[in-house]
Amino acid sequence: MGAGLYLRIGKKIREIRQENKTTLVEVATKANVSKSLLSKIENGRTIPSLPVLLQIVKALDTDLNNFFSDISDDISYGYMHKKAEDYTFYQKEDSEGFSYYSILNESVQNMAFQSSLLRLEPGAKRERVVTDGFTFIYLIDGDVDYLLDKDVISFKTGDSLFFDGKIPHVPQNNSTKTAILLVIYLLTTNKN
Repeated sequence: MGAGLYLRIGKKIREIRQENKTTLVEVATKANVSKSLLSKIENGRTIPSLPVLLQIVKALDTDLNNFFSDISDDISYGYMHKKAEDYTFYQKEDSEGFSYYSILNESVQNMAFQSSLLRLEPGAKRERVVTDGFTFIYLIDGDVDYLLDKDVISFKTGDSLFFDGKIPHVPQNNSTKTAILLVIYLLTTNKN
């Protein structure tokens, strides 16, 4: 299963939950998972195990066939070429000024590779998050402060950072210019 598929599954879970006007807590409780885990799944920050995914689908009161009817995995053999205009916009946690565009997503065994461009507007706001896996950040353009636990790392164009995603983190753009970051996640399957 490609990592892009996991993003689509998380997005679908959020859409159904919001259509049903249910909260993260309500669905998580009914699925017997933590609110934190459900939020990570919805935001593409972890990969659910099959039993957990099935519990969540059941908690959404939706038919399994209906859930997967419009979700497909883009598989190509040998190579994958994606034009910039084909990058797919997606939204993560409640945030202001964060625009993610999916570039390439693939999985190998219990690891998923997810790459995205992040356009970070001046003054963008979001709470710190954690991700099950590792994160690589490359600043393509702009100036960004990266909050990593209690540390603040100042980035200039061309700087990079690799870290354990379980460390609470968030980028901040305190400049007057939009920053562009390449974000690569190496996610592990969550068995909870």
